[in-house]
Formats: sequence, structure tokens, C-alpha cells
Amino acid sequence: MPDSTRKSVIITFKRKDKRPDKKKDKVDITNSEISSKVTFYASESLVGAYLPRSVAPEEVGYDINHFEAPILTASLTDREVTALKGNPNVASIEDDGPVYAMDVYPRVESLLVEGQPTVLSETIPVGISQINAPASWDSSRGKGIRVAVLDTGIDGTHPDLSANYKGGVSFVPGETPADGNSHGTHCSGTIAAAINGIGVVGVAPAASLYAVKVLSNSGSGQWSYLIAGINWCIANKMHVLSMSLGGPGAPVALETMVNTAFGSGLLLVAAAGNSGHTATGLPSTVGFPGKYKNVIAVTAIDSANVIASFSSAGPEVEICAPGVNVLSTIPGGAYGTKSGTSMACPHVSGAAAVTWGSHRFANNVTIWNLLGSTATNLGPPGWDPLYGYGRVNVDLAASALVVPPAVPLKP
Repeated sequence: MPDSTRKSVIITFKRKDKRPDKKKDKVDITNSEISSKVTFYASESLVGAYLPRSVAPEEVGYDINHFEAPILTASLTDREVTALKGNPNVASIEDDGPVYAMDVYPRVESLLVEGQPTVLSETIPVGISQINAPASWDSSRGKGIRVAVLDTGIDGTHPDLSANYKGGVSFVPGETPADGNSHGTHCSGTIAAAINGIGVVGVAPAASLYAVKVLSNSGSGQWSYLIAGINWCIANKMHVLSMSLGGPGAPVALETMVNTAFGSGLLLVAAAGNSGHTATGLPSTVGFPGKYKNVIAVTAIDSANVIASFSSAGPEVEICAPGVNVLSTIPGGAYGTKSGTSMACPHVSGAAAVTWGSHRFANNVTIWNLLGSTATNLGPPGWDPLYGYGRVNVDLAASALVVPPAVPLKP
């Protein structure tokens, strides 16, 4: 590769108390080793903003400024990477990589699909009823719970989402938090479409939605965008992170960021993936970030409570939710159906918002214990790699009076 060719990398620094240059900022350390033009943006400060189109994507870097996760992302030449690897303040440098939306193609974005109601008046989609969400609304509708949708953005002007949409941020260079794809808007409707007499209703119809755009309008992004997005969620005090995205491999820096978020009190939910499964669910086909210990991995079931043929499965699975022909919002004030573990994930994210809303003083571990321990078993008794602990049951989780024994994030 010529020296002029740049590639996106993720630079993890040693903790400041372990660095030889304790008084020197990691951005200054990096700039002293490189000649390429890179502007580093503090990801947590991009509140309600996006990077200007005038900034070339290869000139964008993100500064993740946590004591336990001191990370920079940048596009550098091989020579610059080699120089930084030799710097005693640097712990590791990893190649960036692609991450994708987890819906199943071809998409169907029409109102009339067999087995689904129309949306000529307000409709409770099949999946919302299937997980007993309406019965939970006397306990909580998720009001005051902040749900970050790390995705392709959100159409915040959609009549079913505008009441609950609180703003957004984009980590995709040159793109606003608006959704030019439809994936993020569809996931958002499942989480928190409002009860307003029109369209559809989400699992948590009063929860607050935040667009954290880490996937482009084409439906793909980079791990570095996701790392920066998670950092924004920590800094801006989100409760639930809904990640209907993934890939077959991920940098160690992403796990560091995930663990930092979980340790900061956030609950992370992710699609298990659409790579299919064996009859036993083994070996694992679960992708990242769902594979991580501190992320709830969600598989997809159909309306008959059978795992979908496309759904990944494996030892990392915790819970399942509807993910076949899911009716929800799409940009432009419209409605449509999609399938995928991407569609299962927001059912669980919405369930977490409702449950947290009815247990205001709980922490993220308690909310997970409530979701896992009250799930409706679908496979063999107890946990299994296809359905996890079972289908999420919003009503039981939200109405539980006693906090159940701990359920491990990964059995």
C-alpha cells in the first residue's frame, strides 16, 4: 500500500496513569506522529449536530475520552500506523471494519401484508400484542426513559414519532440524523410509536427517542462510528441502547466501549444476526456486538412463536422477540413491514423502557434480571441457544413487585 493511501484505524491508548507521557493529551500524541490531515471531534459534544459536508470522511477522527476507554479513530497511512505502534503511550491499533443493518432483504414496505392489520386507523401491531405490551401500559408506558436508536437515523417528523422524538446526532460524515434509509425509523416505531389515534403503537408509547446515526443512508457504517455513538450515549445519559446492527467480527476496542457503557449504567440490546442457525442453535452464528457478555442478544421469532429461519442463534442469546413481517413506521409518514433480528431487537428495547419506567430506582442489571426472569419459555425448560430465556413478556416484567434473582447476561 503506498504511503499516501489511508485506512481507518482504531487507536486504543494506555490509561493515563499508565502512560509515560501522563500530561500529554492523546490527540497531541497522535498528531506528533502523523502528517495526514485529521480533525478530531469529541464525540460526546456533538449534541444535536452532524459533521459538515465540507469535511472529507478521511479527515474525520473521533475522540473517545474515558479513563477506561481512551480511544481515537482516524484514517492513517501505513507509515503513520507503524509510528504510532512504536509509541509507548499506545496500547493497540486495530483496523476499522464494516457494520450493517440487520434486516432481511428483499424489503417489503407496503401497508397490506397477509397476517398483518392495516393502518387506516390506530393499530396495535401483532408483535406488540404478542409480547403483552398493551397489558403493561397501566404500569408504565416508558415515559422519562431515554432510548438511543443506534441506526440509520430517525424521521423525527413522522406523525407517530414526533411526540417522542427528542433529537439526534450523526457520526456518519456528511449525513444528518435524519433517516434516508427507513431502517432506523422502522425500529423506532416498534420502540415508541405514540398512542395518538393514527398509525401504529410501539411497545413503550411514551418513551423518549434519540437518533444516534452510526449507519449511513445505504444501511452500512463502521465500527468507529458505533464506538463514537456509544460514547455519546454515555455522556448524554441514555438508559437503553437499541442496536439493530452487527457484523461477523469487531475490534477489541468496541468491547471496551461496550463494557464502559454497561459499567456506566446503560442497558445495551442488540440483534443476534441473520446468519441462520442449526436445529440445536450450535455452533454459534451470533454476530457482534450481540456476542459480547454485556449486551443482550435477541433472536427473532414469528407469530407462531417459532424461531425464524434467518435468525442467528448460539450460546450468547438471551431472549427472543417478534421479527417476521413486523409492521411499523417508515419515513414520510408511511408504514410498512420488515423482517429480521433488527425488528426483534426494538421489541426488547421497548420492553426495557416500559420495565424501567415502572421500576424508577432500578439499575440496568435489575432491568435485565426482570426481563430475563419473566420471559415466556418457548424451548426446553430454562435457557436454550435458540430462544434464550424465552419470549420477552413486557407485562410480567413491568408489573413485578419483587426483584427476581440475578439472571446472567450470558448463561
